Amino acid sequence: MRLKNVSNGHRWPQKLKLAMIRLLSRFEAPDVVKTLSYRPEFFGQPFSACLQQVMRGPSDWSIGERELFASFVSRQNQCLF
Repeated sequence: MRLKNVSNGHRWPQKLKLAMIRLLSRFEAPDVVKTLSYRPEFFGQPFSACLQQVMRGPSDWSIGERELFASFVSRQNQCLF
């Protein structure tokens, strides 16, 4: 595994964004933000586009229901995000 790279191996534009998050919020960026920022063209951008389509695209469920489902699953997985 290369988890150290995901935490610390960002390119300069991403390092700057993470530093701004740390400066403005006074907290380290969440791991999900670091993961999406690491090699964004490989994972972050395609995943975000897919997630946007799932959460906001056409569906029989409302946006609120989809958000509720996501928060329920996160809670079941003991995920704080």
